[in-house]
Amino acid sequence: MTMDAPFIEVEDLTLSIGAGGRTVVDEVSYSIQPGEIVALVGESGSGKTLAARALLKLIPPGIRQTGGCIRIGQRDLGGMSPREMRRLRGGAIGMVFQEPMTSLNPSLTIGRQLEEALELHTDLDRPARRAALLSMLERVGLSDPEQVLRAWPHEFSGGMRQRIMLASVMLTEPRLLIADEPTTALDAVVQRDVLELMVSLTAESETAVLLISHDLAMVAQYSQRTIVMCRGKIVEQGPTAGLLRAPKDPYTKQLLAAMPRRESVPEPDLTGPPLAEVRNLVVDFHARAGFLKARPIKRALHGIDLKIWSGEVVGVVGGSGSGKTTMGRVITGLQKATRGEVVLRDGAGVQMIFQDPYSSLDPRMTVAQCVDEALRHSGMERSERRGRVADILAEVGLAGDLGQRYPHELSGGQRQRVAIARAIVCEPKLVVADEPVSALDTTVRAQVLKLFAALQRRHGFACIFISHDLSVVEQIANRVIVMKQGRVVEEGSRDAIFDQPRAPYTLELLRAIPVLEMTPEGGVSLRRRQDATPPAH
Repeated sequence: MTMDAPFIEVEDLTLSIGAGGRTVVDEVSYSIQPGEIVALVGESGSGKTLAARALLKLIPPGIRQTGGCIRIGQRDLGGMSPREMRRLRGGAIGMVFQEPMTSLNPSLTIGRQLEEALELHTDLDRPARRAALLSMLERVGLSDPEQVLRAWPHEFSGGMRQRIMLASVMLTEPRLLIADEPTTALDAVVQRDVLELMVSLTAESETAVLLISHDLAMVAQYSQRTIVMCRGKIVEQGPTAGLLRAPKDPYTKQLLAAMPRRESVPEPDLTGPPLAEVRNLVVDFHARAGFLKARPIKRALHGIDLKIWSGEVVGVVGGSGSGKTTMGRVITGLQKATRGEVVLRDGAGVQMIFQDPYSSLDPRMTVAQCVDEALRHSGMERSERRGRVADILAEVGLAGDLGQRYPHELSGGQRQRVAIARAIVCEPKLVVADEPVSALDTTVRAQVLKLFAALQRRHGFACIFISHDLSVVEQIANRVIVMKQGRVVEEGSRDAIFDQPRAPYTLELLRAIPVLEMTPEGGVSLRRRQDATPPAH
């Protein structure tokens, strides 16, 4: 890191709703030097994304800057004209958003979208622009750059799209890169690769980075300084290693205490027959056929065998496209198998908890109606159903008038509680949970995981827990299955998989995620997983 004058200085930045409404960012001050990576952490609603977007004057229309100033290269942002701001956005300051699919235009090819930045912010002619595009696509690790330029956003995986977004931003060699949760939806290996790429590209040009994240392990590994925000205020900031090792503010300690860590889990009874059995499961997907061409086949699952016993939690991990979700959908009857079978013991009902509860809940129904819908074919009388719904909502922490609210009136954590309530209200013997906490903040995720574990012990249902977050699986699973490209590459107890992995792919997954170990000061310190000693039991 250089010791030059800061490229950006934020002094007492205050953002409010309207002219005299509620303050959402309260006297925030910090600076970032060229080449420095600064992390901005906090839960949803802490104001971190609003504070970052203010650097580009991209705050929502209903929010106004009511105090403080932002200086870019010693110049006050408030004095810049709209034309100067347009040159600044995508030029001196670039931004990588959380979901690249929503920030890439689906109606334009990749080449056309990438070239637009060079047209607006450079004087390069068309041949020079094309050469720059091809060079940058090679640098971000995309094979066949010529084909990439002709392709469309939907033809790429999430990790590939995020690489394309990085290429788009870094083409103009910005002096500041704002990365807003750039790897939230990516699996461990792809997440590591994207972050390593970002660090490499920014280091070459001494680009400063403002990394917005609630992933404290990622922050510990990649940032030099960390700023912690809570309810619009900065509660603590300083060098990352020292701040995480010995946090001073209670809120920072709360965030660190909520991080997933291995816990003892009840051992299920494996002496009886399995509750569910998957036998030689094969799933083929047919791509769209061209004119006079046969429909090509993509095999998503290659002969999967799996047994699940009552009361156990089976964690299923693997990269995107490994077949985790497809297997879960076949087990719940939402996807037909091409070959093979799923055998359930008599009376074993199956329910599913989806990754995004907001899209799986009917926005026209109240919370109580959403949960009651699962009981409509149970044969219960309406009054009995109402009582059962009230009981289950109270059990998941949604008692009182919350049952009369609509999904959009709830927080993300509350909506996930509704999804859990809807899944277990029918008392199923098996629950398939597909990435149920991937979009939640650290403390909310901890609350939902604690609730889920308590419900699982109380009701005794078995669970297939699908996740790309290995730290979550390490916390709650009895057994772990590792999948790659539609095949099971390793299976074993939770402790065996995490402490003594045998398959090279399992080892690669584990090495991709950093380990944060507790310190005597109530914080955490960073250690690579391959160097960490297995926890004592």
